[in-house]
Amino acid sequence: MHSAVPPILRGLGRRKILRYLLIAAWAMIASDAMSRDAVRVVDGDTLDIGGVRYRLHGIDAPEAGQACAAADGGVWPCGKDAIQKIEELVEGRDVSCAPKGRDSYGRVIAICFADGTDVNSEMVSSGFAWAFRKFSEDYAGVEQTARRAHAGVWQAETEAPWDYRALKWDAAISDSPDRKCPIKGNINRQSERIYHTPWSRDYAKTKINTATGERWFCSEDEAVAAGWRPPIWGR
Repeated sequence: MHSAVPPILRGLGRRKILRYLLIAAWAMIASDAMSRDAVRVVDGDTLDIGGVRYRLHGIDAPEAGQACAAADGGVWPCGKDAIQKIEELVEGRDVSCAPKGRDSYGRVIAICFADGTDVNSEMVSSGFAWAFRKFSEDYAGVEQTARRAHAGVWQAETEAPWDYRALKWDAAISDSPDRKCPIKGNINRQSERIYHTPWSRDYAKTKINTATGERWFCSEDEAVAAGWRPPIWGR
């Protein structure tokens, strides 16, 4: 029995050993809670975990400001609801990600798991994301099942996020200063440099003052390289 006791506890009474073990247990719980708090939802297909940004592999969620067609002929805030869905999947859970590479923005492309559940797959199966076939067919079968169930974005014919982005880009080009660089590089009150693409939820109300260091960008790659980051829509 004595050999099984860690050296740091040898010579202590039973009460002190119990107290030590209780403190250690609470420390482990606190550490676990801190690791869970480190998970932050950026948008419907992007997470920040421990300072690393992960873009979910093989899926494309609606943009934060995007609305989708509803079964009753109206529209619903699919972008906002997709963010809420992924928050429900990851908050308070042990989240880990399996990297598959990096994209041009420096994000880690990954399959992420919340308590062992494939978050990428859950977003598609619940109808809050499309299978991003341009880059992978991994979730094409899951999408077919969601489509047959008329889940989420499949309740009515609606615009895919890549088409939504393309249309917003084309519309914004004509209003940009040189008609080719419509991305707004804003500096907020906290001196954070945040860029807004034409499909950003706050794009229309964001004003650019070049005299204060704000600027326009021609691509997201250019904005990232200059030190700007995209907005974070999760809580």
